[in-house]
Amino acid sequence: MCLTTRAIFFDVDFTLIFPKSIFDATGYQSFGDRHGLRVIPDPRLFAAAVEVASSELEMAEDLVYRPELFVRYARRVLEEMGAQGPGLDACAREIYDEWAECRHFSLYDDVKSVLRELHGKGFQLGLISNTHRCLELFKRHFGLEVFITSAVSSCAHGFMKPHPSIFEEALRMVGVAADEALMVGDSMKHDIVGALGVGMRGVLLVRSGLLDERLEAVPVISSLRELPAVVSACSTGKLR
Repeated sequence: MCLTTRAIFFDVDFTLIFPKSIFDATGYQSFGDRHGLRVIPDPRLFAAAVEVASSELEMAEDLVYRPELFVRYARRVLEEMGAQGPGLDACAREIYDEWAECRHFSLYDDVKSVLRELHGKGFQLGLISNTHRCLELFKRHFGLEVFITSAVSSCAHGFMKPHPSIFEEALRMVGVAADEALMVGDSMKHDIVGALGVGMRGVLLVRSGLLDERLEAVPVISSLRELPAVVSACSTGKLR
C-alpha cells in the first residue's frame, strides 16, 4: 500500500544552508585572535577537531537542548586546534552566538527551486532543526517564508532530534499524521532514525556523495533536485 504524503519537513544546517568561511579553520583563527588565543589554521587539524568535538556532543543522552553543550563543542574544537588560555570560554561563546546569525551562511543552489516546486504541488513544508537560530528570521532572510509554513527548533522546543517530541510537535503544527509526513536531512541518526521512530518516512541527503551508512527502504539523494521524483515515486508504489 502506498501512503499519501501531505507534509515534508527539512533539516536546516547542511541540508538547506552551509557556513561561510567564518566557521572554517581560518575563521576559527580569527575568533581566537580576538580573544588572545593562538589557533593553528590547518584545515586537516580543523577537520579532526570537529570530529572529536562532534563525538563528544553525541554523548548527550537525554537530548535536552542546553546552550552549554554547543559552547563546549566550540571550545573543544579550539582546544584541538592548539588554543589555550583564559579567553577560551569567551571565544567559544562568541562562536556559538555567531552560529545563529544568518548572514554567516549561504543557501544551497538547489533549495529555492525545489521548495517552490513542492509548494506548488500542494505539500505543506516545514523545518525541524537542532539550532538556537530563530527560524522565522531564517525564513525571511533567505526568502523562504512563502514556501515554509511551520518551523520548530530544538532551542525553542526544549529537546533535540532524534527525541520523538520534536517531530511530534512539528506534525501537530501542520495537522498531519506521522505516516503522511516525510523528513529530509543529512543526519541518519538525528533526522532519519528520529523520524522513523515516530512513524514518519525519511530521505537521507548526502551532498558529499560519501555514504557512511544506510537503512533499507530509506532513499538516499545527493541533491534536493532528486527529491520531487522520490516523493512522486510513492504514488506509483515504488516508495513505501
